[in-house]
Amino acid sequence: MDQRKRRKELSQEIRKKIIDKHVKGKGYKTISKQLDVPVTTAAHIIQKFKIHGTVANLPGRGCRRKIDDKSKRRIIRMVTKEPRKTSKEIQGELQAQGTSVSDRTIRRRLSQSGLHGRRPRRTPLLKTSHKKAKLEFAKLHVDKPQRFWENVLWTYETKIGTFLPRHISSMQMSRYIWRKRNTAFQKKNIIPTVKYGGGSVMVWDCFAASGPGRLAVIDGTMNSTVYQKILKENVRPSVRQLKLKRSWVLQQDNDPKYTSKSTSEWLKKNKMKTLEWPSQSPDLNPIEMLWHDLKKVVHARKPSNKAELQQFCKDEWAKIPPERRKRLIASYRKRLIAVIAAKGGPTSY
Repeated sequence: MDQRKRRKELSQEIRKKIIDKHVKGKGYKTISKQLDVPVTTAAHIIQKFKIHGTVANLPGRGCRRKIDDKSKRRIIRMVTKEPRKTSKEIQGELQAQGTSVSDRTIRRRLSQSGLHGRRPRRTPLLKTSHKKAKLEFAKLHVDKPQRFWENVLWTYETKIGTFLPRHISSMQMSRYIWRKRNTAFQKKNIIPTVKYGGGSVMVWDCFAASGPGRLAVIDGTMNSTVYQKILKENVRPSVRQLKLKRSWVLQQDNDPKYTSKSTSEWLKKNKMKTLEWPSQSPDLNPIEMLWHDLKKVVHARKPSNKAELQQFCKDEWAKIPPERRKRLIASYRKRLIAVIAAKGGPTSY
């Protein structure tokens, strides 16, 4: 394949000079050398002049457009209203309306309009009450000093594995959507999810800006009694290990076992102050991003059994780079600002 850089289209002035030199008896090679144009180009322009009597571009030059502006606008309206509509489905609708066009042309026109095929993002299912609580939390804490967030012990409970909601088929998950840049978290471009399902190991862990805390593997079902046992065995040792100040605060989500009467009384008895937390708000918890990183490296090690999976989790949790942890906490205010901008809706965090 010729890798030479494609030349720009010759100006009318150069074309006329080629004709002038030809009329004066100059040969193709001489014209090519004097005007620095390929011999074949000079020959083509001369032949065109002999046939048509002009060096100007002729009408109808180039490929004809396969789709008119009206149809293009109709296609954009379709995917704007229904981002999950495929190019084949659009092709069928246009065909029914008397417009014949290939699905490849449809994809190309959408791409030219800034609409590209992307997998839909999965975000928590947010009710109006969830959005309101998230927004209130963000507004209440957006002006907290950085030292406050550095003194929070962030906690998390998760399974290693994935969950696919029953009402969403694997076909839907693999299907692309049409969207523009920076619109990934708009309501029409996401798939709501709920927590857990799949996987074989449940773990609880914690961290602060100063480092990772303890990681505990949960055997059996997690209930209020098991949770209180985990807190008893791991929270204060982690606080001492991370050298948090006396005013440290425990972050936990709104799972019923965390907010049960017995757990609330246990926390009060043990003088553990908690951060009031809105439901369905993983994008407010920086530990989520650490676990996103962790799951990748654990799965890359391909554990062959439950014991290996547990050990790999503990090994990789201890290896999380200090810079990564510090950046997550240093940028926490940006999360709150993003939530406010989204009016409590999904964000990119």
